[in-house]
Amino acid sequence: MLILHSPAHAAHAPAFEFFRGERVPCFETPARAAFVLQALQAGGHELQGPDTDSTRVLSQVHSARYLAFLETAWAQWLALDAAHAVRQPFPSVWPVRSLRSDLEPDNFIARLGLYSMDNGSPLSAGTWAAAKAGADLAVSAAGRLSRGAAAVFCLTRPPGHHAGADFMGGYCFINNAAVAAQALREQGCQRVAVLDVDYHHGNGTQSIFYERADVLTLSLHGDPRTEYPFYLGHADETGAGPGQGCNLNLPLPAGTATGAWFDALDTACVRIEAARSDALVVSLGLDTFAGDPISTFRLQAEDFVGLGTRLKRLARPTLFVLEGGYAASELGSNAACVLGGFEQG
Repeated sequence: MLILHSPAHAAHAPAFEFFRGERVPCFETPARAAFVLQALQAGGHELQGPDTDSTRVLSQVHSARYLAFLETAWAQWLALDAAHAVRQPFPSVWPVRSLRSDLEPDNFIARLGLYSMDNGSPLSAGTWAAAKAGADLAVSAAGRLSRGAAAVFCLTRPPGHHAGADFMGGYCFINNAAVAAQALREQGCQRVAVLDVDYHHGNGTQSIFYERADVLTLSLHGDPRTEYPFYLGHADETGAGPGQGCNLNLPLPAGTATGAWFDALDTACVRIEAARSDALVVSLGLDTFAGDPISTFRLQAEDFVGLGTRLKRLARPTLFVLEGGYAASELGSNAACVLGGFEQG
């Protein structure tokens, strides 16, 4: 399978985050992509870089105001104090409910809060470069599918599915899966399905396409009553306006075993088949692995082979985008299992 990869991902390398009230080393690190790259190279997959600039498609997915902030955020932070070069900014206030979000504050931390859904997406000097490279990979992969490739894997990092049209969150800055789906639509696909198999609900992807009928969004994930992102991902969220009926959430309780997870996957696949989508984008989160440090599902390495095999049965041009997965040393082998199952299916 063709693997698209950019070394620019390593530019995003924040040192720490806050987890359950403590300052801890970041779970989302450059090592994640390095392990995946190593495993895919060992498997003999073809590796290439991006060949398309995503700027035009980005403007169709994310707001101009948000993109302008994200591109310049680190420079704005340094402009306040040169010593900030060795400090990480975190938001401390958010415009919830009755507070206004139409006006951009002058205060940098307030602006950061305006564009953040949480304080779980630490910035570093290379965040924009890494996120933009991921979007370039997504658009490049869509182009490969439109030119006849059966499947492409985007080794994107940082992940993207929590990022909405105008906000970051959950380690995500640009929504690579949404960018890929939009690019596929613009390249001639009448309808695209986006299937999210990450442990955490892809709230950003859902919100971007919630009122659209041309992109079917499906997600199987930890129940948001107990699992991040908490405020979206319930079964009664089925789309709105022209998008009514075009969103399917399959929330599962913490500790869900493999059999129940695959039952939910099959439900999603049946829906994709019924929708007659022209192409499939897979938000490939691998934090469903039993050894993941921040998730509770019980999938083992061999189960990821089964995931790939089931997706191959959909018989659609397929674009994989890497999302979560924080058992870093196993991430590469688990990704390779998915691709191996897909190629052998």
